[in-house]
Amino acid sequence: MNCRVCGAELAEGTLFCPMCGSSVTSSRLRPPEIADQRPSDTSIISDRLAERPPAPAIAGRFPDQLELDEDGLPPTQAMTIIPVEEAPPLHPVAHRSYTLSFSTGDVVEVSGSGLIGRRPITQPGEHVDQLVVLSDPTRSVSKTHVEFGLEGDELWICDRYSGNGTVAHPLGGVARQCEAGRRYRVTRGTRVEIGDQWFDVS
Repeated sequence: MNCRVCGAELAEGTLFCPMCGSSVTSSRLRPPEIADQRPSDTSIISDRLAERPPAPAIAGRFPDQLELDEDGLPPTQAMTIIPVEEAPPLHPVAHRSYTLSFSTGDVVEVSGSGLIGRRPITQPGEHVDQLVVLSDPTRSVSKTHVEFGLEGDELWICDRYSGNGTVAHPLGGVARQCEAGRRYRVTRGTRVEIGDQWFDVS
């Protein structure tokens, strides 16, 4: 059996791919049932994993050491989350906030759900806490590019079928191309690339 995200060979009964962390048991997701009616005008860029220039070193990151490689209606119902192992908390868990520092110089604090893009818009019946508008003259970022939210106190991101995709670079880890419609946990120190732009999670 092979991982359908990265292709790594998996032992029988494996729940998560040891190479990319994707859930082996999650089914492939379909696009949102109600599509965004606005015309798509995202400028498609080349294969960024293969041709992306090295990112500057930040917060202890050394690029040359990295290997590249809810209301509750659709499309939320069409998405799954890669499970997080949870133990019953001894005390109530307080929701944390995260800071997203963008390549444009904008800094946004997030503590709930939201969408990021050039002109992000929710689907009918969908509710989010924040809409983060990102300036991108080259239009490499889609109008609604990526979704984010909290599961417990863990931040996750989900590519919303964007034109140029989403790539997550965990601090000191391996770059991962995010499959559209799947949620991925992101830890502090992760850099997330969306088109020609990016944001750091802290």
